Amino acid sequence: MSDALHPAIAAVTERIIKRSRESRQRYLDLIAREADRGIGRGSLSCSNLAHGFAAAEEDKNRIAAASSANLAIVTAYNDMLSAHQPYGAYPAQMKLYAREVGATAQVAGGVPAMCDGVTQGQDGMELSLFSRDAIALSTAVAMSHAMFDGMALLGICDKIVPGLMIAALRFGHLPAIFVPSGPMPSGLANREKQKVRQLYAEGKASRDELLASESASYHSPGTCTFFGTANSNQMMMELMGVHMPGAAFVSPGTPLRQALTRAAVHRLAAIGKQGDDFRPLGHCIDEKAIVNACVGLLATGGSTNHAIHLPAMARAAGIVIDWADLDELSAVVPLIARVYPNGPGDVNQFHAAGGMGYVIAQLLDAGLIHADILTVADGGMATYAHEPFLDGDTLKWRPAPSQSGDDAMLRPAAEPFMADGGMRLVTGNLGRATFKTSAVDPDRWTIEAPARVFDRQEDVQAAFDAGELDRDVIVVVRFQGPRANGMPELHKLTPPLGVLQDRGHRVALVTDGRMSGASGKVPAAIHCTPEALANYGTSGPLALLRDGDMVRLCAQTGLLETTADLSARKPAPAPPAETGVGRELFAMFRAHADGAEQGGSAMLATAGL
Repeated sequence: MSDALHPAIAAVTERIIKRSRESRQRYLDLIAREADRGIGRGSLSCSNLAHGFAAAEEDKNRIAAASSANLAIVTAYNDMLSAHQPYGAYPAQMKLYAREVGATAQVAGGVPAMCDGVTQGQDGMELSLFSRDAIALSTAVAMSHAMFDGMALLGICDKIVPGLMIAALRFGHLPAIFVPSGPMPSGLANREKQKVRQLYAEGKASRDELLASESASYHSPGTCTFFGTANSNQMMMELMGVHMPGAAFVSPGTPLRQALTRAAVHRLAAIGKQGDDFRPLGHCIDEKAIVNACVGLLATGGSTNHAIHLPAMARAAGIVIDWADLDELSAVVPLIARVYPNGPGDVNQFHAAGGMGYVIAQLLDAGLIHADILTVADGGMATYAHEPFLDGDTLKWRPAPSQSGDDAMLRPAAEPFMADGGMRLVTGNLGRATFKTSAVDPDRWTIEAPARVFDRQEDVQAAFDAGELDRDVIVVVRFQGPRANGMPELHKLTPPLGVLQDRGHRVALVTDGRMSGASGKVPAAIHCTPEALANYGTSGPLALLRDGDMVRLCAQTGLLETTADLSARKPAPAPPAETGVGRELFAMFRAHADGAEQGGSAMLATAGL
């Protein structure tokens, strides 16, 4: 492990600390005040307390005595979402594990867990981003009962982990551990799945063939195996030190997974205020931990959705980051992992090749992450450069492999796949946007072509089907931002745009919406801010674009611009807000959401965070 932190990492960290000084101090004052108030079972009336343990059966006396830790289980269980199906068995197991160390555990509450795989390209996708705020609010409700001394947070997928983290940080005077469930076994290779999707887009595969392909890929309990937002979440929890070391990618239903869950419960009971190793979450998640998460995202080619989620999570802890920070970090953080859609293999192959332990060891040795953060495991980040294993029935850790088990998936920091982290800020007279270069051929990092402008993603598919896009084109899909329609993912556009690219056309996407963390080879400027929909009377520049305007997108120079004179144009009218599938219930989230670079959150914006 290097003792010398890379100067660029140090500079960005120091800038974030300086920028966040006042808001971070307010946050630390909050959690200190909450700790001093002693909000817990001891502050409850007898009637309050009796309600809290009425159904606790054999744990009643211990909870009533308030002499040992009572752990909150906040679960995102449902059995439609494959990643969260394993959580159905966790509470009963975790209660047993808590009793082994003289503690207790109760399910404090459940939170919604939306599957973007189910809602992709559907109306329900417009609820997706704001489900993160709903999850945070649900977690806050769960924790508001003042019954608990620590938080065991059960969540995996896209908005669930950020939502859990945002709320848990507002209870940051308590310790917390995130407890994953692991990826499903590998099924049909992701590249084969993508090939069938493109054939279907071209009309060369039937719906039955497409469904058979998808079912062979997504086939059992566990997280989807591509390196999208869900698996990027797990990577970042390791880099911030709020997992048990090496817990991210151990498969569900295995003895090792069960042992890691048991260890998480034991550890959570040990790091509470009652013990001598108090590790409140609000002190674990500081500016250095956030930078570690950013570096991990860049080094592994993680999901672009975290350009939105990381600022939101950071704000909950009084920390302010922006896309310039990510861009500056990306310039010095090498890409050392290639996991589909950025490479050939899935997360199971990544894990077998060395996984998170190897990645963290490489980043520590290169001085690219902070070693001295407060982690839930003893020993700081160095502990996370280890991998778990079972010696008989005993859970142990050993140093992660020093050599990659597959250099097509993992490489040392000194010999990376790319010299930078592959997530770049592009700016110009069309706004600020994120461009993920790690999955795009460098020959396509610069695209200059006439714009074809759409207000709805469905119209893109119709134009493709009609042959109207069979040329060099920059497809602009606007009115897809947080305030317009909740900022849905537009991953459904990847197959038709991929077909156009494979035909030899120079193609790119520019949008104020999101793309899935699974999106790959088509160059895209996403999360464009300010969004097209007018905010306080001012529309974003995408609202001024017209068909045929020349647009230039260049990741190498960080440019997003048009040669058209926009100054005298009137903005295009926004489509009317849609109703149905519950979208009207989220109108308040849309009305008060802030920009994508701040996290796209009405909840945080109206709270003044």
